[in-house]
Amino acid sequence: MLDQPAGPTLLGFDVIMVGTILAGLAAFAMVLAIYAAVTIRDPMAKRVKVLEARREQLKAGIVTSSTKKRTRLARRNDTTDKVKESLGKLNVLQESQIKVIQQKLAHAGYRNKELAFLIIGARAILPIVIGGLAALLIYGIEYWPDWGPMTRLFAFAGAIFVSYKGPEIFLSNKAAKRTKEIQKGLPDALDLLVICAEAGLTVDAAFNRVAKELGRAYPELGDEFALTAIELSFLNERKMAFNNLAYRVDLEAVKGVVTTMIQTERYGTPLASALRVLSAEFRNERMMRAEEKAARLPAIMTVPLILFILPTLFVVILGPAACSISDALINNSAITGG
Repeated sequence: MLDQPAGPTLLGFDVIMVGTILAGLAAFAMVLAIYAAVTIRDPMAKRVKVLEARREQLKAGIVTSSTKKRTRLARRNDTTDKVKESLGKLNVLQESQIKVIQQKLAHAGYRNKELAFLIIGARAILPIVIGGLAALLIYGIEYWPDWGPMTRLFAFAGAIFVSYKGPEIFLSNKAAKRTKEIQKGLPDALDLLVICAEAGLTVDAAFNRVAKELGRAYPELGDEFALTAIELSFLNERKMAFNNLAYRVDLEAVKGVVTTMIQTERYGTPLASALRVLSAEFRNERMMRAEEKAARLPAIMTVPLILFILPTLFVVILGPAACSISDALINNSAITGG
C-alpha cells in the first residue's frame, strides 16, 4: 500500500488535525450556547423558595416543611455543631471573627449564619491538607525536579497562603459581584418606590411591588426587597427589618436609604420627597461612574493600540513601499552586474 502524504505542518503540528479539533470545539460551544439560550430559567425561582421559608419562619418561629427536608436540615445543623465543638476545643473561635464572617456571608447572599463555623474550619484544615500535599509533591517525590530552592519555597508558601485565604477570597469576590449588581438597580428601585408611595401603598407593599417588578432585571435587589417586605410584615419592630437590609448589603447607598426610611417611620416625614432626592443623587453618582470609565478608556486603550494596532498599520502602509524599494534595488543590482 502506498503511504498517504503527510498534511501541512506548522511548528511541528498537523494543520488539518488542529483545524479539525478547533472546528469540533467551535461546534460544541455553539451547541452549548443554543442550549443555554433555549433553557432559560427564572432567576427568582430558587429565591422564592428561600423567601417563603423565611416567611414561614417569621410566622411560626420554626421552618415548617416536609419530614425529609427537616431531616436534611437537622443533619446540616449536626455537621455545623460538630465543627463548632471541634473548633471550640481548639480555642480558635473568637466572637469578633465569627461576626465578621457572618456579615461577609450575608453580603455574599448566604442566609445561614452557621456556615461561618464551616468557613473557619476550612481555613484551619485546608492549609494543613494542601500544605502537606504541596510538601509531598515539591520536597518528597520532587515532582518538579528542575525547580530551585527559592522556587520551591515560594511555591510551598503560595499553596499555604491560597489555601488559607481561599474561602475568604471566594466570599469577598461573590459579595463584590452581588453588591455591584444591587448598585446598578438601586436608582430604578427608588424611582419605583417613589411611584408606589405617591400611589398610596404602604412601605411593605411598596417594597413587595418593587421586588416583583425588578426581580428579573435585578434578581439580587429583588431578593433583598422581597425579604425586607416579609420582615416588615411580621417583625415586631419595623426598624429591625430596615437594619437587616443594611446588614445584608455592603453598600453606603442602601444604608442611606435605610436611614431615610427609619426617619420617615419615626418622624412621619414625606416618604416620596425624600426618596426622590435620594434617587436623583444615586443617578448622578451612576452617571459620574460612567463618565469616569469613559475618561479612563484612552489610557486603557494605549497598550492594545501600541501592541496590536500600530504594527498592523505599519505593515499595511509601509509594506508595499518596502516591497517596491526592494524590487528596485534588486533590478538595479542585476543591471549593474550585467
